[in-house]
Amino acid sequence: MEIDKTTLADLSILNVEDEFSVFNKLNFCRTAGGRQRMLANFSTPLKTIEQIQGIQQTLQTIIAKEQHWPPQISNGSVMVVEKFYGATIDEIPQHPTAAGAMAYKILHGPDFSFVRYSTEHSFDFIRGMQQMLAHFLTDDAPAPLKKILLQAAAILAKEQFNVAKQFMKSKEMPIAKQLELAHFLRYRYKQNMLELLELYYQLDAWYSMAMAVKNLGLVFPSFVNDRRPLLKIEGLYHILLPQPVDYDIRLLPEKNFLFLTGANMAGKSTFIKSVGTAVFLAHLGMGVPAAAMELSVFDGMLSNINVMDNIVKGESYFFNEVQRIKATVQKINDKRNWLILIDELFKGTNVQDAMKCSTTVIEGFLKITNSVFILSTHLYEIGEPLKQYPNIIFNYFETSAENDQLVFNYQLKEGISNDRLGYLILKNEGVVKMLQQL
Repeated sequence: MEIDKTTLADLSILNVEDEFSVFNKLNFCRTAGGRQRMLANFSTPLKTIEQIQGIQQTLQTIIAKEQHWPPQISNGSVMVVEKFYGATIDEIPQHPTAAGAMAYKILHGPDFSFVRYSTEHSFDFIRGMQQMLAHFLTDDAPAPLKKILLQAAAILAKEQFNVAKQFMKSKEMPIAKQLELAHFLRYRYKQNMLELLELYYQLDAWYSMAMAVKNLGLVFPSFVNDRRPLLKIEGLYHILLPQPVDYDIRLLPEKNFLFLTGANMAGKSTFIKSVGTAVFLAHLGMGVPAAAMELSVFDGMLSNINVMDNIVKGESYFFNEVQRIKATVQKINDKRNWLILIDELFKGTNVQDAMKCSTTVIEGFLKITNSVFILSTHLYEIGEPLKQYPNIIFNYFETSAENDQLVFNYQLKEGISNDRLGYLILKNEGVVKMLQQL
């Protein structure tokens, strides 16, 4: 699924420096390399049902066999292995005798200590990978997982690695045997070991995604093999909220445009981001924050949520809104299946102008039947004329005022909202009183 940086930012997906991002919420990686691999996975959503189902099955397998995941492979251990190949040390003997090994220990004390420490962690890593092959490389293993494990098996097929089956720990090996293994790893198998690390990082990324599904109670969605747009979700909620409210959504080929209204803070933006996040996670092969989800494969997703002006370029907020809509029109005109998310269209101009521009854009989008649109707006007045179009759905978030206090139930209802509560918010925040006292 094609997705751009703007949409990823709008949905708070890859704000890796931000504690409150989807990526950080789902990051259960055991290694820094796994985290980088998972970040790459998140940057390239999948494109076909076969790819998506392959990852779903991989994560399900990892969850089912979690107890067999090698505990001895940690971030510290793989860092030691990597450092072993970058350090400058005296030559390690290839086939030392017991006396030769003792001489190396005495004459090259600091290097010997480093080599022995590195060999211990390399041994743990090799043994952990062998254990993973024993439990996860089966005839019925999912294709993506099987491909990675077969590559690892080919690397580990060398007879020198049989020592990891003969001894439980590296320290149990004679010193000469440790140096012999260290020589082999450093001088003859460096590239293979680095490749093995990269394979493990992908496995670690999948492990993280699987643990996120398990620990956060996510549900694997089902995909329909249909090029027509379909999006049905029950019990959808936003994964970053501590106490979320759930929604149901149903967009079909014949009802592919959702016109969403409601007052400020009623929940429109959260709803739109919840939908986008769930669709994104589904296209990674992950579980989603919902009770159930069924959807078609989307070729791409575009959002128009957090548009900014550009002072350096002299571009106004409204101009950048127009540019984003222009880019959207150019994308969806390719006859592919898109999910388009628009929050508060044309906030950067006056009401009358915004109504005319919004109506023009919506009527144009309604001609596109092979994509799904969710658009929120304060301009409830434009909703009535749009009812003539058969493929549009009208939903709103209800807001009420009790004793001058706003009450939000965050429930999605059918129809169009005409709530106007901005002045009440201004009053409740004390701004009206402050202005009166100036």
